[in-house]
Amino acid sequence: MEEVGCKPHIKPIFDAKCLACHGSTSPEYPEFKRETERYTRENKGPRMDSYTYLIFFVGWPDTGAIMRRLDDGKNTGDGKPGNVYRYLGNTEEERQENLAIFKRWVGNWTLKRWREISKEELEAIKVRY
Repeated sequence: MEEVGCKPHIKPIFDAKCLACHGSTSPEYPEFKRETERYTRENKGPRMDSYTYLIFFVGWPDTGAIMRRLDDGKNTGDGKPGNVYRYLGNTEEERQENLAIFKRWVGNWTLKRWREISKEELEAIKVRY
């Protein structure tokens, strides 16, 4: 696992597993939402190649989006993993290791959306750059 001191370090994982679809050539969120089908066909997701872009999908305004998509299904009623969980690694062991790093980076792993989350739960999200 990649860590710096005791702080989780997601950048190597992000660069290896996420950047191809969420890098600098990917659209910003409003554009992605306008043309989701097109960008999905092109294997492009919304841009997340900087802390500012990434935090949009963790804390606000799209609260919990990263967590819902990366989750392994252990936090859902139906046990179904998020739609990008499979990209966290080539084996279940690698996916679980990388997910654990993301969870420590986030702090409060929640699948809740902005309208569902309490102030205390939101404040418990401790992402670091």
